[in-house]
Amino acid sequence: MPKVLIFGISGQDGSYLSKYLLDLGYEVYGTSRDAQLQYFDNLKKLGVFEKVKLSSVAISDFESVYHSIQEISPDQIYNFAGQSSVGLSFDQPHETLESIVIGTLNILESIRLQGRRIILYNACSSECFGDTGASPADETTSFQPKSPYATAKATIYWMVKNYREAYNILACSGILFSHESPLRPESFVTQKIIREAKEISQGNSQELRLGNIDIVRDWGWAPEYVEAMYLIMQQEEPDDFVVATGKSHSLKEFLSCVFSYFDLDWEEYVSIDESLYRPSDIMINRGNPSKVKEVLGWEAKFTLKDIVFAMIEEKHNHHQ
Repeated sequence: MPKVLIFGISGQDGSYLSKYLLDLGYEVYGTSRDAQLQYFDNLKKLGVFEKVKLSSVAISDFESVYHSIQEISPDQIYNFAGQSSVGLSFDQPHETLESIVIGTLNILESIRLQGRRIILYNACSSECFGDTGASPADETTSFQPKSPYATAKATIYWMVKNYREAYNILACSGILFSHESPLRPESFVTQKIIREAKEISQGNSQELRLGNIDIVRDWGWAPEYVEAMYLIMQQEEPDDFVVATGKSHSLKEFLSCVFSYFDLDWEEYVSIDESLYRPSDIMINRGNPSKVKEVLGWEAKFTLKDIVFAMIEEKHNHHQ
């Protein structure tokens, strides 16, 4: 079975992908900044911690990346490493650009210099499109990044394309729209809403403070999205794909869905705090998944309500 190396295995996507690939019989290796200090909670929650082989790699250090690829000698690499929060990227622009851009360049250069056949999956982001307005973004839509995070992701998209064309490196980019799960970090607004709504329902809190709730997003279910990543890697010719549900909802709808689960009216508890607004934010972000559907036969099945309820119920069961 192919040997897979996942950079940044400890996050939401790396963990679900590990489980998915292990179930298919793959040999899975993973890296994290400090494998000794990392708890790998997500891998443990999914019951796969014992089954993956872990090592420490500093993604922005070329030697560290090169040696890990040389030692493990993988057939496929998935790269999720790097600073992953849009909000945090405004506070840490250097760390964001270095971990995402230099990290990806280190992987591409390592593959080029080792000269072996290695297929690379690059985690790109719908944030690259900026505001999509009324027309959903597809693979031909131009990038208008609105954050240091989005700028970094746009850079690696072009870098991957460049290495593919210049050196025939088998590298693909998945341009994924927002995808949620119970493994989402607590700092994400979706998790914050679920956590607070639960607290309010239990009488432990009276108020939820949020920034802009009029933003519109195309929300998908992370476990379904890793299947799309896997399919992107099975192509004869490497190519780039937008992965989205094709349906978008406002944060207000997300809120309403969460609060209705607890039989609460969100308007009684939510207050808008302007200090939580970002320096620049995307108002509408929606995707057109027609290519991934036509070429790979992949289609999102989870609706917004499915996602919200699954996130709440999984949280409940873990913290009983």
